[in-house]
Amino acid sequence: MAFQNTTLCYIEKDDDILFVVKGGKGDLNDGKYLGVGGHVEKGESPRECIVREIYEETGLFEKDIDDLRLSGIVTFTNTECEDEYMYVFRAYYIGTGDPCNDHKDADGEGQLVWIPRGNIRSLPIWEGDRIMFDLMFRNGPFFMLKLEYEGDVLKAYKIEK
Repeated sequence: MAFQNTTLCYIEKDDDILFVVKGGKGDLNDGKYLGVGGHVEKGESPRECIVREIYEETGLFEKDIDDLRLSGIVTFTNTECEDEYMYVFRAYYIGTGDPCNDHKDADGEGQLVWIPRGNIRSLPIWEGDRIMFDLMFRNGPFFMLKLEYEGDVLKAYKIEK
């Protein structure tokens, strides 16, 4: 089976991280807090995809963010959905205003919220995201991570070098 290519971006402002609270689509992400992102479209690079997704989900233009960089690649397998290669980015918000108040959720992606970095481990997130956040926010080197799920249950993970 072929892998889908998707992107995620965690946008930081001071000590807060921007999340999308997913809901209403009846899929495995309902009720979970995720980064901004989506599927890479035909002809798009992962970077082009994340710039587009950031705009679509937050209303932020590329000029509103700084230091957009690829932090890692996650291989996500799940018995309930297609496998994915997730390109995980980080960026810093340098714009004015607040996308949580300024952007309407026209495409039904979910509600935008800023969460203090120290609180993210207690959110309803995928279990593997806790591992990913440890790798990403320690400001270490680029990471590669494989996560194997059965539905919502993390069965195995491997930090790849």
